[in-house]
Amino acid sequence: MLGQSIKGKSVIVTGASKGIGKGIARVFAEHGAKVLIVGRNLAAAEATAAELVSMGHVASGFAADVTDLKELEAMAAAANKRHGGIDILCANAGVFPQVTIEQMTPETWDEVSATNLKGTFLSVKACLPYLKKAQDGRIVITSSITGPVTGFPGWAHYGATKAGQLGFMRSACMELAKFGITVNAVMPGNVVTEGLHDLGEDYMKGMAATVPLGKLGEVEDIGYAALFLASREARYITGQTIIVDGGQILPESPDALAQM
Repeated sequence: MLGQSIKGKSVIVTGASKGIGKGIARVFAEHGAKVLIVGRNLAAAEATAAELVSMGHVASGFAADVTDLKELEAMAAAANKRHGGIDILCANAGVFPQVTIEQMTPETWDEVSATNLKGTFLSVKACLPYLKKAQDGRIVITSSITGPVTGFPGWAHYGATKAGQLGFMRSACMELAKFGITVNAVMPGNVVTEGLHDLGEDYMKGMAATVPLGKLGEVEDIGYAALFLASREARYITGQTIIVDGGQILPESPDALAQM
């Protein structure tokens, strides 16, 4: 049964106090993993962990900024102490403030790059000493269709970091293969999260209308893709991506959807 090999594994999910990260953490916890919920805000991380614990799962919260290596090293040490090592890292933390290139400041570009791209590198670096000791080390990166496949006005900085994550992944998987560690990525389309709600109901309805399946994804949909990539069943998959978007990128024009 898919996910059976996750039971008892120690998992870190960054950016897990809300949104896609929370969904990923919930899926892993439901399959018996011991999950460290990581976020910038300790109270929010602990609240998410408490939700999982109340459902009979094993989870705890930890505060760390993914742009700070020392904080991430403390995170890795905490996972090792609390859960007996690190088997799986889900590098999920990300920000996506919408702003046009004309209005974007260098500081905003640097902030998004530091969290989304540098944060992925630093998360892997901090966890690597423990992942090397794991029997089946796994790294799952949350990228996006925006950047690697599609574009959207106001997200040039975000798209650049998401494409950059895949470039990092392809070299990282080669470096880490000798340790038996796989590195893969999930690429979500539009998923219902707190961040998407902030863009408004009209935006959400408009985006749902562009998806062949006729609806936006749920955070758990991303979690199940990450679960597969972290499983024993995916042991021979590395340096690969899974798009989870309900077919969003497929129509070549609005007319294609009208023909369905």
